[in-house]
Amino acid sequence: MSQSASSAPPTKRGQVAVAALREEDLPAAERICRIAFGTFFGAPEPEKVFSDLDCVRSRYRAPHIAAFGATLDGDFVGSNFATNWGSVGTFGPLTVRPDRQEYGIGQALLARTMAQFDAWAPSHVGLFTFAHSAKHVGLYQKFGFHPRFLTAIMAAPAGQAKAAGGWSRLSELAAAEHAQTLAACREITETIYPGLDLSGEIISAQTQRLGDTLLLESRGGLGGFAICHYGPTSEAGAGNCFVKFGAVRCGASAEPDYLRLLDACDGMAVAVGMPNVLAGTNMAREEAYRHLVARGFRARIQGVTMHRPNEAGYSRPGVYVLDDWR
Repeated sequence: MSQSASSAPPTKRGQVAVAALREEDLPAAERICRIAFGTFFGAPEPEKVFSDLDCVRSRYRAPHIAAFGATLDGDFVGSNFATNWGSVGTFGPLTVRPDRQEYGIGQALLARTMAQFDAWAPSHVGLFTFAHSAKHVGLYQKFGFHPRFLTAIMAAPAGQAKAAGGWSRLSELAAAEHAQTLAACREITETIYPGLDLSGEIISAQTQRLGDTLLLESRGGLGGFAICHYGPTSEAGAGNCFVKFGAVRCGASAEPDYLRLLDACDGMAVAVGMPNVLAGTNMAREEAYRHLVARGFRARIQGVTMHRPNEAGYSRPGVYVLDDWR
C-alpha cells in the first residue's frame, strides 16, 4: 500500500520496480490517480477530483487492457494502463504520487508499457496529454511520440437534439446475436483504419455494466455504433452519458449517418436519465468537430494527442469518430 502523499520523500533515489498491477493495490492506484490529477489541476482538495467516476478498476478488469503498477523501495507509487484496439494502441492514465515524481517512476512505467505494445505490435500508438505541460510532452517525446492536433472533450445538455429513430442497444439483442454485431462493428472500424477493433471496449462495457453500445441502423445493415458509459462505476462521471468511442462507416453516407449518431447519443442519454452528453474528438477530424460545436457542445477539457509514428492514423479530415484517448 502507498504512503501518504504528504509524507517525507526518501533521502536518496530508491529502487523502482514495475510489474502487473495487483488487485490489492487498486485502492492505492485509485487514490494516487485522483491526487495526481487534482494536484496538477490545482484543486483545493486533490483527493476528491474524479471521485464520481472510475478509470482504474474498470480498466484493470478489462481483458484488452494491460495494467501496470510501480513501486519505489517496495512502496506503491503509480500505475499505467495499456489498451489494445487491434492495430491501434493507447495508454493512460499514467499517474505517479506527486511527492515521488522525480524518481524515474513515470519513465519506468512507460518503458514497461512500450514493451507491452511491442508484444501486441499495433501499427499506431497514441495518448492524450495536456498541451500546456512541457514536462508531459517532453516525457512522451523521449519514447518516440509526436504531438499533433488538439482533442476537445466536450459536453452538451441532453434532450436538445431531435428525436432519433433507427437505433437500438446491444443489451436488447439476444446473446446469440452479439458475435455477429461485433463483427459488424469491426467492419465499420476497418473502413476508418485497417485493423482497428473496438470489440474489447464493447464487451467490457457490457460485462462490467459500465453502460451500453448504441447500434445505428443504415441501409444494408449497421451504419455506426457508439460505446456509451454512464453511472458512477464507469468513466462517465456524475450526470454524464459519455461516448467512449463512436463511429460511422466511411463513405458517401458518413456525414448524414454521423448526424444521426449524434441524435441517437442524445436519445441514449435521455433514455438512461443522464442530463449531459459527453464526447470528444480530435480537431484534425474537422467535420466531426465542427458538427459538435454547431450542436452546442462546449469544451470541458482540451489536450493534445501524441502519436507514434508521427502519422495521422485515423485523426484526419473526413473521418467521423468520437473518442479522446484519455
